[in-house]
Parts: sequence; structure tokens; C-alpha cells
Amino acid sequence: MKLLVVEDDPKAARFLKKGLSEEGFVVDVCHDGEHGLQAALSGQYGLMVLDVMLPVLDGWRVVEEMRARACDTPVLMLTALDSVAHRIRGLSHGADDYLVKPFAFGELTARIRAVLRRRRGPAAHALAFEDLSVDAKRGYAERGDRVLDLTPKELQLLELLLLHQGEVLTRTYIAECVWEMSFDGDSNVIDVNIRRLRAKADDPFERKLIHTVRGRGYVLR
Repeated sequence: MKLLVVEDDPKAARFLKKGLSEEGFVVDVCHDGEHGLQAALSGQYGLMVLDVMLPVLDGWRVVEEMRARACDTPVLMLTALDSVAHRIRGLSHGADDYLVKPFAFGELTARIRAVLRRRRGPAAHALAFEDLSVDAKRGYAERGDRVLDLTPKELQLLELLLLHQGEVLTRTYIAECVWEMSFDGDSNVIDVNIRRLRAKADDPFERKLIHTVRGRGYVLR
């Protein structure tokens, strides 16, 4: 999943990007509120980590403008302002959560995942099977407590398998749905991408979900 970090302090921004990347997220960084707002309005991020004290536009103005323009990207605000009034202000402007600096990095990641779980309700069109869940609309996939760092094609492939769980999908069908092309019998693009997907979504776990049906295709079960 892609996260947007909006933080004007270079050291803090590097710390957040490094730590969140190690947790399996893809992280982009903006250093002022105006650029953060424009990036958020692109709709490509699953969640924004937003500092309050920013140049050009402060965090409160950013989240207010996002909601006014119908951008529903979840927002977790970070601030050194530790008063009830400031927390209420952030939440009332449309933030999903509010974390006071200094904070433990483990708490930040736990809160990010909690916000994402709340947002992955029925309205978010999330798909799930056992401990695997995928929300392709938000570019999010998770197995157990682990966020899966998937490419867009891997995410589409996993979503397709989930939509047809229990059904054997041929390589031809997969190629048409995910790559929008006719399957070339000499191409190994499907097998390569299945192998990469397994390395991320199956290999680290005891229970294997993606299976090969020899001579037919692949199935999630």
C-alpha cells in the first residue's frame, strides 16, 4: 500500500519513510502542506500521515481542504500540540486519528493499521479469505498482521484469485483479465507473476493459499 507522509522536518521525514518502508509500505514524502494537498487529491494513497505545523498550509487546513473536495483518503495527524482542544480540532476537521509527538514508532504503525481496518468495512469493497484481505480500490493487501507490498499487477492478480476463490483460472483467462491481452503459450509472464505473488503472500506463511492445478491453471483455496 502507498502512504503519503507530509512532514517538513527532513530528519523526521527520513525516519518515517525508512521505518514505514521496512513495515512493507510504499512511502512518498512531501515537505509542505500545499504539495501534500495536491498529492492527496491525486487519489493514489491509501493513507496520509500528516504533520500539523507545516509551511504554506498547516495540517488542519490540508485535511479541511481534502474533505471539502471529497477526498476521503484516511488521515493520521502528528503534532506536538498535546491539548484536548487541539485533538478535537484535528478530528473535527476530518482526520481519522491523532498522535502526539514524541511517539513510539510501534504505536504509529499500530494506529495506521487500525485506521485502515476501520476503513476496510463493507463500503470499501474489501475481499477476504481466511487471514488474507485485499482492497484493490485503495491498493491494499494484508495477510495476518502483515501488509503485503505488491505491485499493481500483483494486486490485480490476487484480487482476481480472491474473486474466484475455489475456481481454477486458466492462464488465458488471467492474461485477459489482468493484462488485457491474449495469452501467448510461449510466454511465462503469468507463471513469473504467480511465483512473485506467492513469495509475498504465501511463502512467509504456513498455510498456502495459491495452488497450481497441473495442465489447467491456478486456484486460491
